[in-house]
This record gives sequence, C-alpha cells and structure tokens, in this order.
Amino acid sequence: MFDNWEDLEKSIINCNKCKLNSGRTNIVFGVGNKDADIMFIGEGPGADEDKEGVPFVGKAGQLMDKAFDGIGINRDNVYIANIVKCRPPQNRVPEKDEATSCLNYLRNQVILVKPKIIVLLGSTALKNILGEEHSITKERGIWADKKGIRYLPTWHPAALLRDENKKIEFWKDLKLLKDVAKEENLAI
Repeated sequence: MFDNWEDLEKSIINCNKCKLNSGRTNIVFGVGNKDADIMFIGEGPGADEDKEGVPFVGKAGQLMDKAFDGIGINRDNVYIANIVKCRPPQNRVPEKDEATSCLNYLRNQVILVKPKIIVLLGSTALKNILGEEHSITKERGIWADKKGIRYLPTWHPAALLRDENKKIEFWKDLKLLKDVAKEENLAI
C-alpha cells in the first residue's frame, strides 16, 4: 500500500496483473476530490472512459451527471473510481480474477481518500466490496456499515439506460445521500 497518490498512480501505469491490460487504451484510475467525504465506485470503464482515461464520461456518466445536477451534487466534491481500471471487452462484467487483481488499487484509493460514505454503483461494486452474498435488487437504497464507512448501494447508471423505471429509484437514492450528507455536514 502507498501513503501518497503519486506513488499509487505510478504503481498502476504499467499494470499487467490481469488479461484486461492487453486491450486497454488508457488505465482509468479515478477522478475527483482526493479528500472527498463521499466516494462513488462503479464497475469498470467503457469505451469512452478507456479512450479518455476518466471514469463515467460516456452515456451512463452523462446520465449520472444529469442526476447530480438535478439533486445538487457537485461532481468536483466527490471521488469516482471503479472496481477494475481497464475496460473489459464489449463492456462485459469483470471476471472475478480481474476484479481481484485491481482491488488493492481500489483499497489504496479508499485509504487515501478516507471517505465517510461510499456509494456502490451496481452489483459488481456491491459484491466486490461488501461480499458475494449481497444482492443489488434486495439491498439497493439500504445503508450498510463496514469498518467505519457507510455504504449506499444503488443502480449503476448503465442499468438506467436499459430500464427507465430504475431512474426513479436511483434519483431517490441520490436524494437520500444528499439528505444524509447535509445532516452530517459532508461536502457534496
């Protein structure tokens, strides 16, 4: 584990711990406030993210940004990362060994950011952070606590593109997040 961002970022530049490195254009490390009270964790980069090297810039990210704007969440105040840092082929779900290969990078990001709340975007984030036994359909919108951090599982923005009905629940979850952040004086 690294105690500073510069060393952590250097450590991943030439990563070849899993097969995802062979198809990447860019490592998609993370973006945002490195001292954020709130962190968002998604699944992995898509084509737009791989091209730009920034998480959540494609259609799902644009939808998330619209929800942020509507609710009053400033993207610059939060930190955003993914379970895997390289794009899985055809945007498939990362395989277990791929996620496991990247988890120490993500753990180190969490240690450096020191968030009070982590929003888990989708099943892949939920299962890799809280455990395989968890289910996004059963636990979406329900707070969980682990090792001094509060977790809020919700839909991944890409799921909203496939199922319009999930937008309302996603919106409610972000509103809940904003209300709790306001109560606890957290920057959002």
